[in-house]
Amino acid sequence: MAEEGVPGRVIIVGTGLIGTSIALALRERGTEVLLSDRDRSALAVAVELGAGEALPDGPLDEPADLVVLAVPPAAVALSLMDAQKRGLAAAYTDVASVKALPLAQAAELGCDLATYVGGHPLAGRERSGPAAARHDLFLGRPWALCPTAEASAATVAAVTGLAAACGATPVTVDAAEHDRAVALVSHGPHVVSAAVAARLTGADGTALGLAGQGVRDVTRIAASDPRLWLGILSANAEPVADVLEAVATDLAVAASLLRDGSEGAAAHVADLLLRGNAGRARIPGKHGGDQKTFATVTVVIPDRPGELAMIFQAAGIAGVNIEDVSIEHSPGRPLGALELSVQPEAAETLAAELRARGWSVPG
Repeated sequence: MAEEGVPGRVIIVGTGLIGTSIALALRERGTEVLLSDRDRSALAVAVELGAGEALPDGPLDEPADLVVLAVPPAAVALSLMDAQKRGLAAAYTDVASVKALPLAQAAELGCDLATYVGGHPLAGRERSGPAAARHDLFLGRPWALCPTAEASAATVAAVTGLAAACGATPVTVDAAEHDRAVALVSHGPHVVSAAVAARLTGADGTALGLAGQGVRDVTRIAASDPRLWLGILSANAEPVADVLEAVATDLAVAASLLRDGSEGAAAHVADLLLRGNAGRARIPGKHGGDQKTFATVTVVIPDRPGELAMIFQAAGIAGVNIEDVSIEHSPGRPLGALELSVQPEAAETLAAELRARGWSVPG
């Protein structure tokens, strides 16, 4: 039985990463989840993971509280029309990362917009498919809701409740504004990351052998499924193009100035770097507040089972909260540099505890 305030029965159409993660989150709260997917193998994996049961082909004994369309942007409107014709639920939403196009297409098809609110959970992973799903994927993450004037109060409440039940923070935003925002903070950066990663296809062994954490950080999201991203970029083409043109202008100017080589040119390049610092500092930090400056404690860590767990245990014994963590592996050696971000006043306490337990802590 579902917890109070949590939908009792939800149908999820699409058992990829997001759809299955929503299903797992809801199952944790006691929701009955029915799953549907044209890919029978993906559906089978989601069911095996405990995300829910397969949606029967015939009519339901009673409609669900909510249908979640976890399908690509181009498929949202048709999927919505089909689900509404079947009377699957009292309310409908989607989780596509583009909102204006599906909404316009749904209106053109004559879908019932009173029972539909578009949504977009701002969470994901480089891996795709149901096997990559996690029940905690949305914890603390924003979940954009884009209700129209036609949407009923009951539908808005149902979709807001879904986001909250998954542990996310609902954020109401206009569909067009949403698309411009994600072009800037998600879609555009993905293309830029892919462009940097694409340069590596012609790199020789020397360059790749020198690759450090910087290039790994910049290209991390470039590992995502190209087919999925082509659909997203096509559906949000104009806002993404605006972002890419602005970035391309900055890069072209920087390239020209670097070739110039004069002292004045260097000052202009420095301006771009400083604007980069300023922009990076505006990204919300932990818990959505302002970014804080943490101290970094670096630990040389052997690549063997249980090492990370023992370090985290040592931090707990020392009473130090680890704010963030990253590992840079040493190529060709069974070692890595573990960087632990902590409050500045706790850095020496943690370093002393780790040294006392035998780890090498430089500095």
